[in-house]
Amino acid sequence: MTVDPARLDPQHLDPATVDPDYLLRERYLTGRPRRRIVSAYYALKPLMPPRLRLAVRRVYARRQSEQTFPRWPIEPILVQHQQAELRRRIAKAGGRPVRLVNFWPDGARFASILTHDVEGPKGIANIERLRELERRHGLVSAWYFVGGDYSIPDGLFERLRADGCEVGLHGIHHDAKLFSSRAAFERELPLIHRYLAEWDAVGFRSPATHRNADWMPELGCLYDTSFSDSAPFEPQPGGCCSILPYFLDELVELPMTLVMDHTLWEILRDTSSDRWVQKAEWVIANHGLVNLLVHPDYVTSPEREACYEQFLRFLASRTDGWHALPRQVAQWWKARAALDEQQVAAGAQIPVDGERLTATLAEARELDGEAVIEPRNPAPAGQPR
Repeated sequence: MTVDPARLDPQHLDPATVDPDYLLRERYLTGRPRRRIVSAYYALKPLMPPRLRLAVRRVYARRQSEQTFPRWPIEPILVQHQQAELRRRIAKAGGRPVRLVNFWPDGARFASILTHDVEGPKGIANIERLRELERRHGLVSAWYFVGGDYSIPDGLFERLRADGCEVGLHGIHHDAKLFSSRAAFERELPLIHRYLAEWDAVGFRSPATHRNADWMPELGCLYDTSFSDSAPFEPQPGGCCSILPYFLDELVELPMTLVMDHTLWEILRDTSSDRWVQKAEWVIANHGLVNLLVHPDYVTSPEREACYEQFLRFLASRTDGWHALPRQVAQWWKARAALDEQQVAAGAQIPVDGERLTATLAEARELDGEAVIEPRNPAPAGQPR
């Protein structure tokens, strides 16, 4: 089934019976009119002064805001689908609580990652400024660089890794061509494989978050983070509707679950962290992955710097989550998929970046018509779980 998302009424989708794969792979998108618009925009973009480019994006955003599905900023359909599945299991158990493998290690309620796309020399020059903000709050991050558009200063990757950060690939050129056709994708794929190997990188985010769910597994990396759960304002609008990682064949997809900085600051003209915090609180309440993208190229004022630090302060204040690097989340998610409840009850340990994290059980019980999930903390050494 192919449906124009501008005409899709979420009330007509039954969370209990919807096919998650249909949403995760954005099968509901027709895409054709938007691809023509996007292609025309990127063809003319080099000829446009920055103010005109931004004006075009804002005009287009007004049209995008009319989209009814996925709802923005929160599209709850896959959370509701999970709820329906758990209620079915509870009913089958005669109303008793049911066990499941907790989503995150060591009894964590949620996970969070900080990601940065570096679009040019201006962004490179601003890396240390953002890292200093993150260090103040004890947080690390992942940095995605474009392979062919600018030079990487000697020793930059080594310094980031020594600081506890991750390096990933942000495409070969920052344009809209990678997924514009199958031929274009196949031409660029060998270069993508080469840069991933040379940089010892396992993560990818495509330029301008262009994507094709059917082709992504060919990237040859551990994970991708080019999909958003709901993103009506982006050059390729849509959304996978998920706040949890998921699989595109063997590839782990880590969806972005907060509005990206450029959209917040330039399109919506908001320099408050309120939208980030409010959405993060919903993601946390539903045991999801908080995934924020901030470009160092766009942190160009004290107001934007303060906005980012306000969010970092909020994130650091949450002691019930697992703050990790994207590659660690992907390693965990892949290993978790192979576990069953009996293995976890027996004390399964998951190797992640050389450390061993404890897989735990969670318990789902019905309360006021909702399936409430409560993670269980690991039992102390020598005690039964």
